[in-house]
Amino acid sequence: MLNRKIALMALASALILAACAAPPPVAPTAAPAPTEAPAPTAEPTAAPTEAPAMEEKDIVDTAIGAGSFNTLAAALTAAGLVETLKGEGPFTVFAPTDEAFAKIDAATLENLLKPENKDQLTAILAYHVVPGRVTAADVAGLTSATTVQGEDVAIKVDGDKVMINDATVVTPDVMASNGVIHVIDTVIMPPSMAAAPAPEAATTDIVDTAVAAGDFNTLAAALTAAGLVETLKGEGPFTVFAPNDAAFAKLDAATLEDLLKPENKDQLTAILTYHVVPGKVLAADAEKLTSATTVQGEDITIAKDGDALTINGATVITPNIVVANGVIHVIDSVIMPPSMATTSTATTTAAAETDIVDTAIAAGNFTTLATALTAAGLVETLKGDGPFTVFAPSDEAFAKLDKATLENLLKPENRESLIKVLTYHVVPGRVTAADVAKLTAAKTVEGQDVTIKVDGDKVMINNATVTVADIVTRNGIIHVIDVVILPPDMQ
Repeated sequence: MLNRKIALMALASALILAACAAPPPVAPTAAPAPTEAPAPTAEPTAAPTEAPAMEEKDIVDTAIGAGSFNTLAAALTAAGLVETLKGEGPFTVFAPTDEAFAKIDAATLENLLKPENKDQLTAILAYHVVPGRVTAADVAGLTSATTVQGEDVAIKVDGDKVMINDATVVTPDVMASNGVIHVIDTVIMPPSMAAAPAPEAATTDIVDTAVAAGDFNTLAAALTAAGLVETLKGEGPFTVFAPNDAAFAKLDAATLEDLLKPENKDQLTAILTYHVVPGKVLAADAEKLTSATTVQGEDITIAKDGDALTINGATVITPNIVVANGVIHVIDSVIMPPSMATTSTATTTAAAETDIVDTAIAAGNFTTLATALTAAGLVETLKGDGPFTVFAPSDEAFAKLDKATLENLLKPENRESLIKVLTYHVVPGRVTAADVAKLTAAKTVEGQDVTIKVDGDKVMINNATVTVADIVTRNGIIHVIDVVILPPDMQ
């Protein structure tokens, strides 16, 4: 409104000056003067064309023009989001002012703007954006909204005050050509990043950063039990794929308890060092890889599934927590070394007493198989007396299937087909690797045969390779395979 008034005053002044500055040759004939006087009629037509000029500006230019969003503009540039928010949209942006950013510790903000923290900064900024054009009237009728980052913001209306999480909307409905801006007084953080230490943690090491976060109590206890605390407080640098407490909670409680016992220290050490890669590998670097060799010695598989980065099927939920001696990527599952699929479960007292299903779940790399067994209604069967021999595809094996094919198999209407596929992976009885090596075929529970071929140390089941053999369970035995096998009549 102020800009509009200034524009009108400037226009009026220009017209008056123009009227006063008529060229001398015209002065002798005053008759043209009356034709000059109507010139101010341009004022009403000029005024409406000035106001829409503001609305022709996109969200970024509108924010820059306001003059109180310099830090936001710098952050959008550092995150590479300028062109996105200059796009068609529409977008609704809860825009923190410079004063809002000033509430953040200066060192933290400085670190967020560094190239190595781009992913973290992008996630924070995208959490301030909601798809579509949501006006203040619309906002007031909501209790939450899903952001471009993927998580929800909470919305609360208290009288004339509208809260977005813990931020107050101080100026609503700043219209732009590709959306609307609601100015807020505080930078809001995604819930999944609340546990993550802010980038100022770059002055602390991996262990102290994890402990301070408060969401890695089990990991801290495991590092202590394994005697790895001083190692991960060393110079490094290290890259740690750190399971949070929720990730460890997915493990069987008795198995985890056994792993923390002194007699299982070597086993625990191997598992923990399988979560560590030498050097400082940021998310942007990891996305370019398909695998990486861990400190434990075996490789982890790295994949990109849409926007998600996965490590052996575990999802990175918070990337790029930069610390003094490396970087932490928080993951949602504990990952197991392939060579320890047996020792990490069957050798502990608790795991020796578990059935095929619970053993697979505890291993941590059979999430898709567990989902499929549930969808097929086969969980109780494979928790029964048996015995059964299961050629179990890992999460990486299922990932080789076409995504649409897998999604269709898991639908209720395709349950019979799913049962057929899964029971083709099961052979009646307890067939060890030594027994398998003597066979050329075996009849499955599904009814058709699998072919068996031994080539040196490699055992093939149809076109799948056995990567880990003889995982002994209470009601049978598991052999891990690297490909999902299909019955001949379904190929």
